[in-house]
Amino acid sequence: MKTYSIATIPGDGIGKEVVPAGQQVLEALAKTSSTFRFEFENFDWGGDYYRQHGVMMPADGLDAIRNKDAILFGSAGDPHIPDHITLWGLRLKICQGFDQYANVRPTRILSGIDAPLKRCKPEDLNWVIVRENSEGEYSGVGGRVHQGHPIEAATDVSMMTRAGVERIMRFAFKLAQSRPRKLLTVITKSNAQRHAMVMWDEIALQISKEFPDVTWDKELVDASTARMINKPQTLDTIVATNLHADILSDLAAALAGSLGIAPTGNIDPEHRYPSMFEPIHGSAFDIMGKGLANPVGTFWSVVMLLEHLGEFDAAKQVMSAIEQVTANPKLHTGDLGGKATTVQVTQAVCELLTAGAQRKAA
Repeated sequence: MKTYSIATIPGDGIGKEVVPAGQQVLEALAKTSSTFRFEFENFDWGGDYYRQHGVMMPADGLDAIRNKDAILFGSAGDPHIPDHITLWGLRLKICQGFDQYANVRPTRILSGIDAPLKRCKPEDLNWVIVRENSEGEYSGVGGRVHQGHPIEAATDVSMMTRAGVERIMRFAFKLAQSRPRKLLTVITKSNAQRHAMVMWDEIALQISKEFPDVTWDKELVDASTARMINKPQTLDTIVATNLHADILSDLAAALAGSLGIAPTGNIDPEHRYPSMFEPIHGSAFDIMGKGLANPVGTFWSVVMLLEHLGEFDAAKQVMSAIEQVTANPKLHTGDLGGKATTVQVTQAVCELLTAGAQRKAA
């Protein structure tokens, strides 16, 4: 029997509620399998750790999780700690430390979800956004001088490398090639950003020649927001820079019904390091501890984790259970207009996994 070693990092806010829920789902799934099981190790890094130690995670923290098969992450963000400290001190430290250069965010309208685009059929909004996750606008290059003086200046430099752009483009084209429509949209802003984004465009054209069966086009990031709303059916796979995809994927999640259902994977495609899977909803301190958090984004992230491990049948089982739950309005949490609790949604998914295994055994 295969044993997968999973690091759980709940982080801050509702991450402390949804990550244990995700672990429950994985444990329920493992009980139905004769071929794999999971071992979990929890890490209490985040805002509370920062208040005790002055850092979001220990200096040798990456070594503690380096040999894990995957990481299940909650959120980084605390209203009492500056955002750049929480982000750079935890999530980005892991993403960049393990060169998780492909951030993958699938988006579609799940069964039973009342999405805001009333003219949009579920089959019209079925996207996957590929976000360059290691450089670009979040490269960390820049600084501040003359702080507190009238001549104070600050810079943040968007740095792109040919190697970084080539590998994310190749990843995006391969992903588009694997999907039924074989359609890719490259997001750019080369009309205004005339150096790095022009190189981005040139490399997209270069890599496209390796994938003659993929139809692709190019769209300015501002125009793409309107296209996502007005012509969702014209999009399928989307690739964008670190900042552009960060923004567009939140819009995509909202168009699909709620940020609470949206997953993401921070992927090392070469499997040199563990990849990290997380919901995109953030720490949501306003509902922390109330049992109101929607765990579906975490469960869908679990699906991505299973796919990354090669457990595709198990991933389908969990996704089926998720959609059976979202199809039931009585199991909608507050972000979806319902009154269900985190515990109720989690129990429902676990029960469906158990029932499905019993039907197969019978």
